Amino acid sequence: MKSDELYALLRRRGVLWPTAELYGGAQGLYDYGPLGTALKHRIEEAWSAWFLGLSDDYYRIEGAEILPEAVVRASGHLENFTDPEVTCESCHAAFRADTVLEKIRPEGVDGLTPAQIGEMVIANRIACPKCGRPTLSVPRAFNMMFGLDFGVTGRERAYLRPETAQSSYLAFPRMWEVGRKALPLGVALIGRAYRNEIAPRQLLFRMRAFTQAELQIFFDPERFVVPISTVLDETLPMLRVGRRSKGEESPEWVRVADLRSAALPDFYLYHLVHTYRFYRDVLRIPKERIRLFEKSDSERAFYNRIQYDLEVHLESLGGYKELGAVHYRGDYDLTRHGTGSGKDLSVLTEDGRRIVPHVLELTFGVDRNLWAQADVHIGRDGERTLWKLPPALAPVQVGVFPLLKKEHGGYARALTHELTVAGVVAEYDEAGGIGKRYARMDEAGVPFCVTIDGETVAEDSPQRDTVTLRDRDSRSQDRVPRGDLAVRILKATALPRPPLASPPRRPE
Repeated sequence: MKSDELYALLRRRGVLWPTAELYGGAQGLYDYGPLGTALKHRIEEAWSAWFLGLSDDYYRIEGAEILPEAVVRASGHLENFTDPEVTCESCHAAFRADTVLEKIRPEGVDGLTPAQIGEMVIANRIACPKCGRPTLSVPRAFNMMFGLDFGVTGRERAYLRPETAQSSYLAFPRMWEVGRKALPLGVALIGRAYRNEIAPRQLLFRMRAFTQAELQIFFDPERFVVPISTVLDETLPMLRVGRRSKGEESPEWVRVADLRSAALPDFYLYHLVHTYRFYRDVLRIPKERIRLFEKSDSERAFYNRIQYDLEVHLESLGGYKELGAVHYRGDYDLTRHGTGSGKDLSVLTEDGRRIVPHVLELTFGVDRNLWAQADVHIGRDGERTLWKLPPALAPVQVGVFPLLKKEHGGYARALTHELTVAGVVAEYDEAGGIGKRYARMDEAGVPFCVTIDGETVAEDSPQRDTVTLRDRDSRSQDRVPRGDLAVRILKATALPRPPLASPPRRPE
């Protein structure tokens, strides 16, 4: 399905729409409607259940979205958080350099200097996307952070956080106390981040305000023990730098046991496997559409020692797109904040060594992954539009229909309330014929529908207090006792968790 067709469907279903749509919309900003809000929260809950389930020493916090200037100066964002920008000298429109060069350099411009990008623009006579003239300037660095006048006088400077990770680094000294002064220590956060994108595009993929889910794992690089034996037989779809240098774009499947090395330590592989499994087993992305894309020395972020992006092939956007990543950041973050704050952020290990903890970051774009759920799972099945959302992510778990409004409506409403009290997200619908109601629920990703008919309510019926339960994907229908309904639906829609959580390593 093309992106504009998919976007139209999501707007119509109340999933999302442009911010300030009444005034023509605001570029790079989107609002979520009832269905989208519920789906977004369900994705966040699934991420928390999976990644916090990897260890009893991983915790979730919330952090402020405004950061003092000293923080982003120490983190390197004032200096390095830039994108190359080209400006048309004729119409003065501004664009990201990778956007105007994407046809001749689809891998992006990471690692190229402004002069090299400028040479490519001139040599290929790249025209301005707006006015069509070949008058684009040599790129300049554009810092993407939103600055704020802070305080009553407005003389202090602050910034909207460009990533949620900084909140976890700032919280480390306090969390060290909460976590009983032992490593590893995981600090997770789900929240908003803000980037003043030069040219927001591709809907939820280049936004100016977006939601990230990130887990920062602070650890001792000499003593980060993980149950690596539990994942050695897993095979991963890897697109490594060496394969890319030969012009290959498709991944190769590699056993984890064959990847163990100093370059890919066990702690990195273990969390990379569980990131891949989250996409395959929880988000239900077909494995043939997933690849783990290795970033080279020149491509990866300035703070990373190892970086694999998890990419998914999205038909609506024309190829593989980054949805998450695993970053080994070394001791960069705590060293920078220790220097910037003048505080000693080193810790004493169990064996008496004093170290600055290293960081492994698992990052996940919530908005991007919501779009991926639409791209991957929405399709046509004959005459109906079907959104095969994984049942565990479904915003509405069951639709409840009276076959006849007057005769069965009271029973159906009482059942809807009963299911809601039991923890099932149920939606009552009496409008139109049963076929149209099924179609609405199929399009909204609802995995189950329940119909109340004459047999359900008849005093002398052998089917008294049983309902018809319909499965969205197979369209099979079963007669189910009313008392068994909630348990059956909750079991089918339960959030998956990783098969093994490592025990706590902190001292008692």
